[in-house]
Amino acid sequence: MGMTAAVAGASGYAGGELLRLLLGHPDLELGAVCAGSSAGLPVTDLHPHLPQLAGTAFAPTSAGALADADVVFLALPHGESAALAAQLPASTRIIDLGADFRLRDAGSWERYYGGTHAGTWTYGLPELPGQREQIAASTRVANTGCYAAAITLALAPLIAAGLVDPDDVVVVASSGTSGAGRAAKATLLGTEVMGDLSPYKVGCHQHVAEIKQATGASSMSMTPVLAPMPRGILATVTAKPHTSADPYEALQQAYADEPFVHLLPPGRWPHTAATLGSNSCHLQVTTDSDSGRIVVVSALDNLGKGAAGQAVQNANLVLGLPEQAGLSISGVAP
Repeated sequence: MGMTAAVAGASGYAGGELLRLLLGHPDLELGAVCAGSSAGLPVTDLHPHLPQLAGTAFAPTSAGALADADVVFLALPHGESAALAAQLPASTRIIDLGADFRLRDAGSWERYYGGTHAGTWTYGLPELPGQREQIAASTRVANTGCYAAAITLALAPLIAAGLVDPDDVVVVASSGTSGAGRAAKATLLGTEVMGDLSPYKVGCHQHVAEIKQATGASSMSMTPVLAPMPRGILATVTAKPHTSADPYEALQQAYADEPFVHLLPPGRWPHTAATLGSNSCHLQVTTDSDSGRIVVVSALDNLGKGAAGQAVQNANLVLGLPEQAGLSISGVAP
C-alpha cells in the first residue's frame, strides 16, 4: 500500500482538481475526501468527471478524519485553514492551498484579508532559488496564489538579476472564472461572463502582498480581469529596465533545468489553452520598442500550476517522492 493523501475542501474547483490528480498519482492513494456544506453528498454529484469515486460521499471535515493521512491538502476558503491545521498533530504534513500562512508580515495580512495573522509556513514555489530544499525539509507548506504563481515566475528572476526596477512594476492579468471559486455569484453566471471582460479588485488585489514578498518588488500596480473561460491565467508583467542585459537570457538561465517552466522560442507567445490541464507555466519576454519597458507574458492553468498541481508538486517534495510524479508537463488540446 502506498502513502495516503487526504483532502479538506474537496467539493470546490481546486479540491476537485486535487482529487483528479491524486487518483492518477503513482505513489499516493486517496484517503479522506472531506467537505463542509456538501458533506454527505456523492462526490460525483459535484465532480462527475471522476467516475472512480462513484459510490463515495464527501465526509464531514474534521481533524480526526484527516490526521492519519501521510499528507493533508487544505483547499479551504481563505481564513479557514489555520483553525483546522491547529487541531492536527504537529508531525502531520500539510499543504495549504489557502492564503492563511503565505505572508510573513502580519500587517499585510490584516490589510488584504482581515482578522488575525495565523503565522508563516514555508512558501510553496519550488522554482524560486533555494525554495525547493526548504520545501523538502518542511512539514507545513503554504501553496502560492494563482496570480502569484504566474506573476512571480515571470518577474522574480529579472529582479534577482538586477535587470528591472523593483519600484516600477505594472501587471494586467486575466483569469478564468474558476479562480473565483464555486460559490454561486451573479457576476459569475454564464450570461454575465460570456462575451465580456471585466476588471475587478483594481488596485487592491490580495495577491499583491504575496507577489511583492516572493519577487522583491517594492511597488506594483495590478489590474485583474475576469475572462470568459473556465480556467487559465494570462499575465502581462512590465517593468522599467535597470540595465541593457538581455531579459530572455536571464529567464533562460533561471529556468533551464525546471521541468514545469518553459521559456518559449523567440517570437512565440504564451496562451492559456496550451497550459490547460498541465502543471506548466509558459513564458515569453521582449522589450517594448516605444517605452523601453521589459514585457513578460506568462500563462498557466490556475487550477494546475496555480493551485492543485503546485500543491501536488510541493507534496512530492515533502514526501521525498519524484517531484514530477502524478503531474503533466503537457497541456490538453484542442
